Amino acid sequence: MRFRTTILQAGKTAMGFEVPADAVDALGAGKRPPVKVTINGYTYRSSIAVLQGRYMIGVSAENRGPAGVTADDEVEVQLELDTAPREVTIPPDLAAALDAEPDARRTFDALSYSNKSWHTSQVAGAKTPETRSRRIDKSIAALKEGRVR
Repeated sequence: MRFRTTILQAGKTAMGFEVPADAVDALGAGKRPPVKVTINGYTYRSSIAVLQGRYMIGVSAENRGPAGVTADDEVEVQLELDTAPREVTIPPDLAAALDAEPDARRTFDALSYSNKSWHTSQVAGAKTPETRSRRIDKSIAALKEGRVR
């Protein structure tokens, strides 16, 4: 499914684009399907969201750079239904901390892909060992209490 759209900005940094309703219908997988998005030859995985009655896909800073897009750019987008399993690679130190706390592990294993990804990204994105350790501790504490974050 190909269409042209404009990269929209909300607030200071949030960006995304609207997906035409007929494109969502053509995917045949409901209102919030997982998709592969290709912009300017760069492909990333996402899901369609419904925001204020419009179908939207976010374009994070992590994806804007490689796709070469910014706010107000008009782009051609290719969408494809993403049927591949979504799995998160858990950093070894986070995995060890989860294994040491069965309640945290149970909560983590029940999380959606997006929430698992959030926890692993927080750890992987730490620049110092101290920050990494602090972020692991914070995730484990929340997960032990049954909280997502």
